[in-house]
Amino acid sequence: MEVTVEHLGAVQFAIKAREHSIVSDQPAENGGFDEGMTPPELFLSSLGSCAGFYAAQYLKKKGLATEGTVVRVFAEKAKNPARLDNFKIEVDVPAAVDEEHRKGVEEAVHHCLIHNTLQHPPTITLDVKPAAMATK
Repeated sequence: MEVTVEHLGAVQFAIKAREHSIVSDQPAENGGFDEGMTPPELFLSSLGSCAGFYAAQYLKKKGLATEGTVVRVFAEKAKNPARLDNFKIEVDVPAAVDEEHRKGVEEAVHHCLIHNTLQHPPTITLDVKPAAMATK
């Protein structure tokens, strides 16, 4: 997997993965134009969309309706070091889904790649290098 993040100016960045692109920005009070989600919002979006994928897959597998499934993700800012903490995922499933299947959805969400990444912190390496010279 790979994404490319290119600085567009000010505090905006173009994010590209495969043939898709989005813009990350900051609100005006942080020097941005508020034309895209902030990096923490993108991070929470990743967790929420992954949780939603696993919830919907479970419901489909059980022949249950998926319409109306909504995921909300919350986190608090923490300090020393600056980070997000105290994540909470809420999954609303269709009203007809009984207690047994709500527990099944919860179990399924625990298999989400992003959730598991947060539960088992990855190794991260950093390499700062000069940009490749453009060829003419």
